[in-house]
Amino acid sequence: MEKQINFIAIDSKVTLAYQLIDKQNSAKPLLVFLHEGLGSIAQWKKFPEMLCNTLNLDGLVYERYGYGHATSLQEERTSDYLDVEGNYFLPKLIENLQLTNRELILVGHSDGASIALIYASLFPKNIKMVVSMAAHVFNEQISVDSIIKLKKAYQSNDKLKKSFEKYHFDHTDSTFYAFANTITHPSFKEWNIEHYLPQIIAPIFAIQGFDDEYGTELQVDAIVTKSPNKANSKLMIKNCGHSPHLQMQPLVISKIVEFYTKITSSTIKNEKQHEQPTL
Repeated sequence: MEKQINFIAIDSKVTLAYQLIDKQNSAKPLLVFLHEGLGSIAQWKKFPEMLCNTLNLDGLVYERYGYGHATSLQEERTSDYLDVEGNYFLPKLIENLQLTNRELILVGHSDGASIALIYASLFPKNIKMVVSMAAHVFNEQISVDSIIKLKKAYQSNDKLKKSFEKYHFDHTDSTFYAFANTITHPSFKEWNIEHYLPQIIAPIFAIQGFDDEYGTELQVDAIVTKSPNKANSKLMIKNCGHSPHLQMQPLVISKIVEFYTKITSSTIKNEKQHEQPTL
């Protein structure tokens, strides 16, 4: 049985769609799943529920402005769209869902991972950790070339367009072209969000496939080295493309659990070391 899609107004213009994975653990961190640049709730498949079940943590899966069941785009997208998601839409969603005091684990894929990094930089205090899968923190030609290729395929292949229509309905064209045209526009050439990384307090687990057609290992190296937490770690996966959480799901889940266990154990150990002896 499909989980219910819920809706919440962000402002007078935009309503976002979301689903909750309720494990009855409101005192523990909440997993927040941020989808890719052409993604939606459904395109995560079973990954969010499987990760929540394995960690026994609640989850929030949502669709951004312009995607899936959320409000379709009403204007042309600009090259700072990821900054806007990280410093406006996601904070408003967290606020409107009354989650501002909840400790968060951000799990992002591609564009969603870039947004997770921006949010973790701007609102660092309540972030337990960030799982960054196939994130971009600067523009690479491999990404532009792959999106140009994808755009040509979309325009010439009805099956590809219909596959997106299952998730983005009657606004599939606006969703697709907002993404593709923005990334391939000359103004996006100098796009870079590395300046956010030094302000991220939480540990980051950066995951990427060696065969990712949209980015190279330079992305994960920048993420783990330019963010200050000493627990930062990267995982490069062989025979894996742009979607490690789907292509190498058992491995990715086990490694996320391992990373979470490690930082949780470290936090408990540090807290005990700072406890004052009772006299």
